Amino acid sequence: MRERVVIKWGGGLITEKDTMKTVRKEVLDTLANQLEACLSEGIDVVLVHGAGSFGHLKAKEFRLAEGRQPASTVPSTMSQDEAVKAVRNDMQELNHFVIEALTKYDVSAVCLPPHLWAHNTGADFQGDLTLFESAPKGIVMVTHGDVVDCDPPEEFGILSGDDLVYRLATELSGVQRLVFAMGGVEGVLTGPPTGDDDASKLIETLHKHDAFKGEHLEQLDVTGGIGLKVERGFQTAAHGISVHLVSGEIDGRVRDACLGDDVRGTTLVP
Repeated sequence: MRERVVIKWGGGLITEKDTMKTVRKEVLDTLANQLEACLSEGIDVVLVHGAGSFGHLKAKEFRLAEGRQPASTVPSTMSQDEAVKAVRNDMQELNHFVIEALTKYDVSAVCLPPHLWAHNTGADFQGDLTLFESAPKGIVMVTHGDVVDCDPPEEFGILSGDDLVYRLATELSGVQRLVFAMGGVEGVLTGPPTGDDDASKLIETLHKHDAFKGEHLEQLDVTGGIGLKVERGFQTAAHGISVHLVSGEIDGRVRDACLGDDVRGTTLVP
């Protein structure tokens, strides 16, 4: 059985999360380079990326995570249905930058946007993962957080990349590790990042019942922030899969975590 790793590039890592549709191209470049290094070691990679400023801001404004809402409760600039299409288009635009970065390093990648194959939200979403399972060796299958169709009365909702990585890591064969590449922090901290030296706050080994305080930007984030990553990470670790949260901004850490090498960050212990 081929060894496989699932990687999540956070939306706050690959975009400027508080500036509409702004890509951090230099970060994408280093992440793509590290991903290629994993392929060179014979490891298959499934990549999930977040939305950042290509999804969260508009989704928050039009309450898309809450499903169908009265027209009077959302901005009059467009309908919720128009906002759904706009966010999906924005996500495909962001994905173009992701694929472009991978192509620079001769990585062959295929994207499967969830709105084409998934239904409903949360960890129990419905969707056929066989296309990810059957990818030829060396082909990186890519997906991302997205607006998907839901059963009434919601009709639509946000399927988080954190829910996607949980299902992919636990249902695909050969997955050894799940790696969350994060922006702004080296892993899970004992308190919200302050902008000062947070090295002493890093929790290098996090047990399921340990306390921590994650920063969840309610005005921007519609998918649960660090809390959801940790929750889905522990659910994944319960299946015997190694789960690591590391900085995606410090070169080499995502690669090392994917290869199973010792790396500074947070390891989840179920």
